[in-house]
Amino acid sequence: MLMEPECKRRKTENAKDVSLWQVVPVLSERESQSVALMPVYAAPVLDKKEASRLVKEVSAIYPLGDFPHLKRIRACGSGDSSHSLEMILCLARDRHEEDALRTLSELFPGGQLDPLGLGEPFLTQVPVHPPLTRLQYEEAASHWPVSFHENKRITQALNGCLFTPSEKATMQSHMELAIQAAQAGAKCGMKPVGAVVVDPATDRVLAVGHDCRDGVNPLLHAVMVCIDLVACSQGGGAYCYQDYPGCTFLPSDDSSDPASSVADGLPYICTGYDMYLTREPCAMCAMALVHSRIERVFYGAPSPHGALATEHHMHSRKDLNHRYEVYRGVLEDQCRDLAHFSVPK
Repeated sequence: MLMEPECKRRKTENAKDVSLWQVVPVLSERESQSVALMPVYAAPVLDKKEASRLVKEVSAIYPLGDFPHLKRIRACGSGDSSHSLEMILCLARDRHEEDALRTLSELFPGGQLDPLGLGEPFLTQVPVHPPLTRLQYEEAASHWPVSFHENKRITQALNGCLFTPSEKATMQSHMELAIQAAQAGAKCGMKPVGAVVVDPATDRVLAVGHDCRDGVNPLLHAVMVCIDLVACSQGGGAYCYQDYPGCTFLPSDDSSDPASSVADGLPYICTGYDMYLTREPCAMCAMALVHSRIERVFYGAPSPHGALATEHHMHSRKDLNHRYEVYRGVLEDQCRDLAHFSVPK
C-alpha cells in the first residue's frame, strides 16, 4: 500500500526545472475549431442619421434570433469608402447567390422597409457560432463584429499562465510517479503505461497503478486499474493486485468498513480527484473517467487512438452526464520514451 510519508518525501525533493515542458489545455471540439462562416446580405448605411431607424426596422423583419453573437451594424473599415457604416440585412439562402444578387426591393417586398439612407445590398461572410476563445474571437471579428464573453481561465491556460511554477513542480512529481509505475508494469510484462490518482485539496496520492491487461483481465488498462484501486481504498474494488507491487493505494481510515465510509461522506469513487496518465486514454478509459466522476486529467503523450484529443473529445461531450478538464504535455518527452522502455536483462 502507498505510504503517505513517501508521498511527502517526493514532494519535498529538490526543486525541479519545470520550464522544459508546458501544460496545454485540451479544449472541446467547438473551442478547438476554426471559425465557420455563412453568407449574409449586408448593405452600406449612406445616412448615419437613419441608422437607428434602419436597425430597428430591419431587425423586426429579419431578426437574428439564432445568431445573437452577431452585431447588426459595423463601422466600415475602408478609409476611402463613401459610407462609414454597414449593416446585416438578412441571411442568404445559399452560398451561390452571387450569380443572382438580390435587390432591396426583392429582400423587402411590398414596401416592408423604407430604404431611405440605405445602399444596395452585397453578400459577405459572417461567423456562424459565437467565439469561445480569444483566438476564435480575433478570427471571427476579422470577418464581422461579434459579441465575446471571454473565459479568463481558458485564456490563462492557453497562454501558459494558469498554473504556478510550484503547481507545475507538484504535477511533475505526480507524473514521475506514474512513469515509475509504467516501468514497474513493464518489468511484469505489461504495457508501459502508468496512472496516479491525487486529491488536489491535500496533494495526497491516493492510488498508483499500471497497465495490467496482460494479467488478470484484458480490460485492466492503467486507468481502469487506478479507478479500481481508489474503490479498494474506499472498501470496494473488484480485483486483487498482490502480484503487482507497482499497484498501490492509500487506504481511507474506514476502508475496512464500506458502510462507515459512505456514512462519513467519502466521495463517489474519483469525485473531485485528479488523474495523471503517461499516455492519452482510449475511449473505454475516457468513459470510465466520466463514470468515476474524475475532476481533471493530466496526460503526458498522445495516443494513436486517444479519446481526449486525437480521435475524440470524450471529456467535453454535452450529451454525457459528466465532463472533466483535460491537460496534456506534462513530461511529454519522458512519457513518449516509455514506448521504447525495455527491461534490463
